[in-house]
Amino acid sequence: MAELPLHPRLAHMLISAIPLGLADQACEVAALLSERDILHGPSAEQNADVRVRLDVLQGAHDFGGQAVNRAAVERVKRTAQLWRRQLKRPSGKSNGDRRDHPQAVGLLLALAYPDRIAQRQPGEAAGYRLVNGRGARFRRPDPLATESFLVIADLDGGAQWADINLAAPITCEAIEALYHDQVINEELVYWDERSAAVRALCRRRLGALTLLEEAISSPDSSKIVSALLQGIHKAGLDVLSFGNSLKQWRARVMWLRRIDASQADWPDLSDDVLLQTLEQWLRPYVVNITTLDRVKRLDLTAPLQALLTHEQLRRLDRLAPTHITVPSGSRLPIDYEQAESPVLEVRLQEMFGCKDTPRIADGKIPLMLHLLSPAKRPVQVTQDLAGFWKRAYFDIRKELRGRYPKHPWPEDPLSAAPTAKAKRRAR
Repeated sequence: MAELPLHPRLAHMLISAIPLGLADQACEVAALLSERDILHGPSAEQNADVRVRLDVLQGAHDFGGQAVNRAAVERVKRTAQLWRRQLKRPSGKSNGDRRDHPQAVGLLLALAYPDRIAQRQPGEAAGYRLVNGRGARFRRPDPLATESFLVIADLDGGAQWADINLAAPITCEAIEALYHDQVINEELVYWDERSAAVRALCRRRLGALTLLEEAISSPDSSKIVSALLQGIHKAGLDVLSFGNSLKQWRARVMWLRRIDASQADWPDLSDDVLLQTLEQWLRPYVVNITTLDRVKRLDLTAPLQALLTHEQLRRLDRLAPTHITVPSGSRLPIDYEQAESPVLEVRLQEMFGCKDTPRIADGKIPLMLHLLSPAKRPVQVTQDLAGFWKRAYFDIRKELRGRYPKHPWPEDPLSAAPTAKAKRRAR
């Protein structure tokens, strides 16, 4: 083929077409692509199909007058005949060529331009992605824009999107038949943000083109977990379900981490650290889970408690109790989330008779008391209960006696009996 005045791509197409029984048509396609377009005018502007040109060349279409460049047609015919003689392929039905092959043009172009095989992308813009990853599209509406796969014979530059001038369709099966040795089979397990779930696919790929994609029934479980954790990391820690009790549990640990650092190596359970260490603490508990919806319903008590040793769990309950019993006998919760010091919200009357502020952490840390009215509205915040009885109680007593006359407001709160119930005054 060295003596043929032909582009190497087209020369390769001619040689490769012989065993396929497409040499005669290959000569015509090569001649068409070596000349100026045989169509011109509005019809050519609206149609990029190489098959239409081949039909015109073979006399199957008459575009009427000026739409067909007759001189160019004659030159193409002469050039095609010249290359048939050089290939020793006489034209006609006796040469053994398959003139009726439905995918002939697409196959031939794929032999010449394997890097310009392109796949239609989702959306209405009719964009195509080439094997090498570049993008291409039609400048104006074209009948070829509905085809799933094209081979582009003439492409005008453009870094992101090139213009398609000439092309022909090709089937996925034909692509695989021609380039089966370059097709890559891969198993993909990844996080799909649109469905908020892990997807597992078997994909057959030629360069940037996806030829086949189907679900895998039994993917690698470790890959599923890794993909799920990536999804959780992208979505953020808010997708995990930390109920109130678990939020308090985390706050208790973080409080002890702050005040008891010298005694025990308390883990950091802050949002940032938990998000960055999902692999360490959450991975064993999300096996067989594939969706964020399931993750949201996951009880995180066991995963988080596993971050503490048995000794730390015992110290946690002793040093940072969840509840405390006040003088009235009520067992009330301690809030570790709201402030630097744990908070105890308690009605003032339930603390009658209590001289000093209740303490935790083996008696070292006083609670922050939010003293409440009978209607559970705050009337005082203090860590010094003894000082409150001496200085602020009497002014607050005057106000509360007027607002809640059926409740006892003794002059000496330290000698009065604490109560969690309202008492009527004796008549």
